[in-house]
Amino acid sequence: MEIGSGPIASCSKDDQKIYQEWFNLADSDGDGRITGNDATKFFAMSKLSRSELKQVWAIADSKRQGFLGFTEFITAMQLASLAQAGHELTPDIIKTAADIENIKPPLMEGLDNLVAKTKALTINGHLEVNGNVQPQPPSTQWFGSKSAKKLPPNAVTSIIDGLNRLYIEKLKPLEVTYRFNDFVSPLMTHSDFDAKPMVMLLGQYSTGKTTFIKHLLRCNYPGAHIGPEPTTDRFVVVMSGPDERSIPGNTIAVNAEMPFGGLTTFGGAFLSKFECSQMPHPLLDQITLVDTPGVLSGEKQRTQRSYDFTGVISWFAAKCDLILLLFDPHKLDISDEFKRVISSLRGNDDKIRVVLNKADQVDTQQLMRVYGALMWSLGKVLNTPEVVRVYIGSFNDKPVDEAAVGPIGRDLFEKEQDDLLADLIDIPKKACDRRINEFVKRARAAKIHAYIISHLKKEMPAMMGKAKTQQRLTDNLENEFGKVQREFHLPAGDFPNVEHFREVLNGYSIDKFEKLKPKMIQAVDDMLGYEIPELLKNFRNPYD
Repeated sequence: MEIGSGPIASCSKDDQKIYQEWFNLADSDGDGRITGNDATKFFAMSKLSRSELKQVWAIADSKRQGFLGFTEFITAMQLASLAQAGHELTPDIIKTAADIENIKPPLMEGLDNLVAKTKALTINGHLEVNGNVQPQPPSTQWFGSKSAKKLPPNAVTSIIDGLNRLYIEKLKPLEVTYRFNDFVSPLMTHSDFDAKPMVMLLGQYSTGKTTFIKHLLRCNYPGAHIGPEPTTDRFVVVMSGPDERSIPGNTIAVNAEMPFGGLTTFGGAFLSKFECSQMPHPLLDQITLVDTPGVLSGEKQRTQRSYDFTGVISWFAAKCDLILLLFDPHKLDISDEFKRVISSLRGNDDKIRVVLNKADQVDTQQLMRVYGALMWSLGKVLNTPEVVRVYIGSFNDKPVDEAAVGPIGRDLFEKEQDDLLADLIDIPKKACDRRINEFVKRARAAKIHAYIISHLKKEMPAMMGKAKTQQRLTDNLENEFGKVQREFHLPAGDFPNVEHFREVLNGYSIDKFEKLKPKMIQAVDDMLGYEIPELLKNFRNPYD
């Protein structure tokens, strides 16, 4: 299954030039994004029915960002052309179109005159308006009012922009006031909103994590080490870049364009075991992959790590869109550290997928037993009544050992591999929905945190016995959580881990905390109840 082949790759240079010209015309404010309003005016020239245009937008904006970039615009134009030729529009029509290079630009009624008029009005890079020559902005509004103003830099032209602005205006003040960043998660930055979706691979050493990435990319990435012993001794983020290179951890952590600034809280010991591998690759244009050190077994190895391993895993888990747990048929035992790692994924259960790798190393009967044993082990660690999805296969570049698994095994591995790749290809499409989901989850967590902190502050005496009260509150934290839950009618499952909270709380004086500020809580409630739904409504399919 091919990953990452886009419409630009399957479009002739001449057509690209035409589409670029059209894109600049349709993009009313010159920000490189065609919003619903821009699209309704421009696409109307195709004379397609409203239901066809609705389908064109839905397929082109498959990531549901609420706008079309240049790549999505080309897809929309190719779809419009196919619709004009009488084809029924389906999500797979572009992939299945046999002669995709020869899809000619659609017929747009009145567009040629408009293009000619634009060129005639432009004199040496200046635009003639009512006889006066004026400098031309990057893109001129042809479909709106004549006195169109350029949008301010903080204008909301996508769902992600909207979330970013809501965070800065509504949620961040609450987080700062009640020190959410010290207790739960670092403050978010612009790069956290703009980052590509991430996939993290976790597993004990030598379960094939690095080989799995190599298999997906069909090539090695800078700094990849593969061997039967624990080879990957660091966290490696594999992402898109102009050339092949490795960047050390400290450099990445201070780069404002990368979403890894929060990792500085784990200190220099961790950052020396963290690096970024950049390389140009179509798959990495869509997603970022995170390779992790093999989880070790035994107390000695755990105490020898010079940084908070489970804390780092937990940080990445909150940012990732998918977490793959890899197992080897010969290493099914879940060590204490692996148990702790899986426990640290709490709250991200919907992102977890299990991969039983190297499955061609056992025959069919053994595989059946191995699968049963794996499900039993996972049932004890993942405290959920639901069955987790397990992909069985051999994710490497070697041909499947058919002598061991037989033809049925080979078919099974191929189907499972296709299912897993389909899951990975789906990630960019679901990335915007996932961002909204994570944002709402964070807002709820910040609200509960504010209730807890303000409750602890309220319990403190005005004058005498502060140290004793702090000790009593810290020791009876579980009871205090219960009081907050009952007072504000909050779900018990949304409360933070008591032990972790107590550990952080010991470093603070409760007396210095803030009292409850109902206006701040109300602002977050309004954001969740009205502003986010309104944002989604503004950037839905313009033909709905």
